[in-house]
Amino acid sequence: MAEESSVKLHGFWASPFVMRAALALKIKGIDFEYIEEDLSNKSESLLKYNPVYKKVPVLVHNGKPISESLVILEYIDEVWTDPPHLLPTDPYLRAKHRFWVAFFAPLFETMMKTLVTDGEAQKTIVYELHEKLDVAEQGLKEIFPNGVPPFEEQKPGYLDIVFYSLYGTHEAAEQVFGKMFLTVERYPLLVSWVNALKQVPEVNQVTPPIPKLVGFLRFIQQRSAPSQA
Repeated sequence: MAEESSVKLHGFWASPFVMRAALALKIKGIDFEYIEEDLSNKSESLLKYNPVYKKVPVLVHNGKPISESLVILEYIDEVWTDPPHLLPTDPYLRAKHRFWVAFFAPLFETMMKTLVTDGEAQKTIVYELHEKLDVAEQGLKEIFPNGVPPFEEQKPGYLDIVFYSLYGTHEAAEQVFGKMFLTVERYPLLVSWVNALKQVPEVNQVTPPIPKLVGFLRFIQQRSAPSQA
């Protein structure tokens, strides 16, 4: 008799990187135990399973830990080979999806910088962010030549998961900053992509409540603000 598979995910509710791993598991139909971590008091398990970075997410499969969200996504797709597949089976399309994931990956750091800056420095960062989004809006037409299809016959994949983890809750950031990052006038394709993904039940299951996320972002913003003399 085959050994029963044990899958555990160590995470933090507000982390977009944890969202990626949780969403991939749900899309693939994999049962898993979710373990919420207190990042101000990290568990012995987290420190044992990820001694290098000491960060979430960590996927523990039959006692073996895998760290880093993009590594976890590819691991899930390689181990659980039944459809739906996260990455396209065609090598060229697979390469293109990896390219755009690599393009989006550093944008999270850019977005987070807007929390800890203000004035001209913040304006510069927002300008850089919009420049990148402009490139994505045009470049992704190669992936979606006929617009973003509804996710009715196919499940979200690798690129969809990464994009949604960064921009699926853009309303929370916009409430905190008082600025619109994704507008349908400037980014019709990107906005339609987010909206299509929001119709997927598995996506809704892993998306944190916007009011709770707004409170968390404001906490980070306040904590990072320079103290008044």
